[in-house]
Amino acid sequence: MHHHGYLWTGPKERFDDEALRRPPHPEPPPAGSRHELIQRYREVAAEFRATDLPPLETAYWLVKPRALVRGTWGQAKEAAAWVGEQLAEYEPRFASERDRDIARLAQLVDSAVERLDAGADVSLGFYLERPSYLSLAVVTCSPNRSKPELPCPVR
Repeated sequence: MHHHGYLWTGPKERFDDEALRRPPHPEPPPAGSRHELIQRYREVAAEFRATDLPPLETAYWLVKPRALVRGTWGQAKEAAAWVGEQLAEYEPRFASERDRDIARLAQLVDSAVERLDAGADVSLGFYLERPSYLSLAVVTCSPNRSKPELPCPVR
């Protein structure tokens, strides 16, 4: 078992485009469906795997392009340390004063170690100024507990 780290920042409006953050339905719309529905299905089917947007289900990071992997670690502590480094770097830009609380951020890192040690994924999100959004994720791989059928992006 190992862990992959992912980070995304961008406009809140882009993050809110949930259609591109979920995998396409396994079956396309039936023949005779509205043109807009068919067109949207095609768009999502073509872009879901390629887009850098964070997936709604954390495990689906594993199907995204390999270039989006920010780091790979064999130990949960190492992966959680990376999360802590990212939190420290972005903390001054957090929109909420509560999110900038150092003790709370340390608790998030401690919790990440426990969750990753247990084989779970970690997904954190924060509003930044302007309004932008920060998404941090560490995905357990080989296999992933929630989606064991997903292949490892880094071999």
